[in-house]
Amino acid sequence: MVLSTLFSSPTGEARMFDCLVLGEDGEPGPRCHLLRVVEGVRGEVDFQLDLRIRFDYGEVKPWLRHHGQGLYSAIGGSNGLLIASDVDLERGRHDLTGKFSVRSQDRVRLSIEFVNPSRLASAPPEPKQPKDLDARLDETIRWWQGWSQQVSLEGTYRAGVVRSAIVLKALSNSLSGAIVAAATTSLPETPGGNRNWDYRYSWIRDASFSVHSLSDIGCFREADAFRSFIQRSAAGSAEELQIMYGVGGERRLTEIELPLEGYRGSRPVRLGNAASTQLQLDVTGELLELSWRWHLRGRSPDDDYWRFLYDLVEMTVDRWQEPDQGLWESRGKPQHFVHSKVMCWAAIDRGLKLGKECLRKVPERRWRQARTEIRKAVEEKGYDPKRKTVLQAFGSRQVDAALLLLPTVGFVDYKDERMLGTVAAVRSELEVDGLILRHRIVKSTDGLSARDGTFLACTFWLAECLAHQGQLEEARAAFERAYGSANDLGLLAEEYDAKAQELLGNFPQGLSHLAHISAAVALTAFQVPGNESDTAAVDSGVATDQGPLSSPQSGQVTL
Repeated sequence: MVLSTLFSSPTGEARMFDCLVLGEDGEPGPRCHLLRVVEGVRGEVDFQLDLRIRFDYGEVKPWLRHHGQGLYSAIGGSNGLLIASDVDLERGRHDLTGKFSVRSQDRVRLSIEFVNPSRLASAPPEPKQPKDLDARLDETIRWWQGWSQQVSLEGTYRAGVVRSAIVLKALSNSLSGAIVAAATTSLPETPGGNRNWDYRYSWIRDASFSVHSLSDIGCFREADAFRSFIQRSAAGSAEELQIMYGVGGERRLTEIELPLEGYRGSRPVRLGNAASTQLQLDVTGELLELSWRWHLRGRSPDDDYWRFLYDLVEMTVDRWQEPDQGLWESRGKPQHFVHSKVMCWAAIDRGLKLGKECLRKVPERRWRQARTEIRKAVEEKGYDPKRKTVLQAFGSRQVDAALLLLPTVGFVDYKDERMLGTVAAVRSELEVDGLILRHRIVKSTDGLSARDGTFLACTFWLAECLAHQGQLEEARAAFERAYGSANDLGLLAEEYDAKAQELLGNFPQGLSHLAHISAAVALTAFQVPGNESDTAAVDSGVATDQGPLSSPQSGQVTL
């Protein structure tokens, strides 16, 4: 997670390093420190530096102050930045600019560090020594090199999986253990459209996927930290369960629209996410599945957490017959989504298993009856025997890519006739240019634009299903089609427009990288022969950005 960019000009070459500084323990702590280092390679290269700082989504321009010795501060309300540079900067009213040149072996540094403005008032800032800033860069590179070595997956897909693991680590809050869905808000699913959401929060659903994917590749500490975060944030009252939380466990995520023009004119730009108050019944299944997986790893729920899990199962037994907003957080009329019903089944099933293995008392007859009723309802109302496919919702004729997840909780076997038919239907009805849509939006019922791009996580889910069904070459083709949409640094967005060759939605998208890891693990387990170009050693310590590459499998994407 250190970016190296090579600049070439008729007079020479220079390399620029960008990173968020980490220490030996991997904790950003009080530093919150962005560092840029420009280093001469050959000849001489001229640069211009323009530093425009804005606070509160552009509403607040900074108060700039010069503290001598190349130090400046930028203050906006209760926020402050301390800026240090080797460059002689010219201070405008709200901006800093400067020009400089580097020759071979020269180094120029720019340091931007978060500070509390009151600290600046109580004590004058100390100048930043070049050797100390260079040491911070070296420490950060060494830390990421060391961290990446824990990834246990070997073989064809290792380089890409390491990249996805690094992305998930970078999307995590080291103090709380939360992993946000994406680092951005309001990047549109369709340029100019209004399906623009704030994804800078942590979803319960992603917790289960994360624990599974990260544990499978040896990142146990991160998996356990995310599991603990979700358990802390969600525990207490099953009735007040939310589907997502802020990175510190915040529950109040009120959605507002900012008076800003978004990417390529897309509006609105949103802060907060109203989906946090939706009823999405699958999350109880995700929490019970998470606890079950961790029990199998020797971490059984204690008395307090068991009471919470017990209440979750009870709530599921009482409410599984209600319609909800589903996995895709529909803002239209609630429906009886099949995926949600199956996850209710999983919640009760895992509750029964945990009760038995952990010697806990449960109302076994009542829970078993509810589990049976859910299966019967899905098989009678959520399955089309003529087309041999599971359906998106009761009373619907549509299919949904979320159905590709049903075997992961054991509701149906990958090779069951119904699942084979579902995979075939998903490919037939949702495949566009080799990638998979979440579902078909026939008519918008929520007042939002009806267009939707292909969803990368769904294509990885398809690859995983095909691998388990023995269709290995097709699994590999789907996998490579999805991963081929990554940018030249191996970063995946939420969606992709194959015709325009354009990344869509928030970026980088944690769910896409989670699904990429899971599919790569499945393909590796089934020993699908692969293109050895993706096995390039990931050992240089920096990610390179040297212009468009043919694909992220080219071997030029390195740590």
